[in-house]
Amino acid sequence: MMTQTAHLLDDDLPETTPAVEPPSDTATARPAPSAKPQRRRMNPDLLRTIVTGALSLLLGLLLWHWASASNFNWFINFANVPSPAKVFTAFFGHLGTEIFYVHIGVSMRRILISYSIAVVLGIGIGLVMGRSRFARSFIMPYIEVVRPIPAVAWIPLAILMWPTEESSIIYITFLGALFPIVLNTLHGVEQTPEVLVRAAQSLGASRLAIFAHVVLPAALPSISAGLAIGMGVSWFSLLAGEIISGQYGIGYFTWDAYSLINYQDIVVGMLVIGFLGTMSTAAIKQMTKPLLKWQKRVR
Repeated sequence: MMTQTAHLLDDDLPETTPAVEPPSDTATARPAPSAKPQRRRMNPDLLRTIVTGALSLLLGLLLWHWASASNFNWFINFANVPSPAKVFTAFFGHLGTEIFYVHIGVSMRRILISYSIAVVLGIGIGLVMGRSRFARSFIMPYIEVVRPIPAVAWIPLAILMWPTEESSIIYITFLGALFPIVLNTLHGVEQTPEVLVRAAQSLGASRLAIFAHVVLPAALPSISAGLAIGMGVSWFSLLAGEIISGQYGIGYFTWDAYSLINYQDIVVGMLVIGFLGTMSTAAIKQMTKPLLKWQKRVR
């Protein structure tokens, strides 16, 4: 009886599937295809921009050469303007002299000192004015009165106020960079959406947290623009100071070339100032670019 029951139970068990044998060691795995290194292609828009800019500069050089070669004289007189070939010949000649690098180094040192002071004070004053009506009402009259005064007009008073010519030049350059930074910072703080401030307040954020995480990020685009504009104006102000009261610097180099009726060096000084100003502004934009990454995420 027990034998028959055990037989019936064995019949009710499900059939087991045969175990799959593992692949033998002799079976060779198919090699994975090797990934080919992908070459990074330049952005078509960037390439188009570079090509367009290069063609524009080439066209400008051709027009400059034609005007100087033909002594163009219609409202603008190119009779005494040197050709591009003469200017670049003089420029490469100055590259072999030590005094040329001294002029450039002195101007860049003055820009670095005066612009750094203007950045610290300008951003600080702009932020305070943007968040305090009393501070805005108290400081704005001074800004509106002093800001329209050109850099050249400051030179006699700056020489009387400061003990050395170097400090007076730095002061004039500082004033040129200060006001664009202050006003753009003030504009950026004023343009902060009030709904964001109220939302942060409703979540229990403190005034310092609101300032650091709402107001300051919202003002960064305007601050960045003010820094770039201030850099350009600082070079203009530096040039004015060096022309009148400097002994070294690229502005003094340009003015000295005019005094000696050296037309090639006048243009060389102008082009060097333009190049240094462009590179300085581009450096400021690259330095502030990481702070504006949130704009791409918002878009």
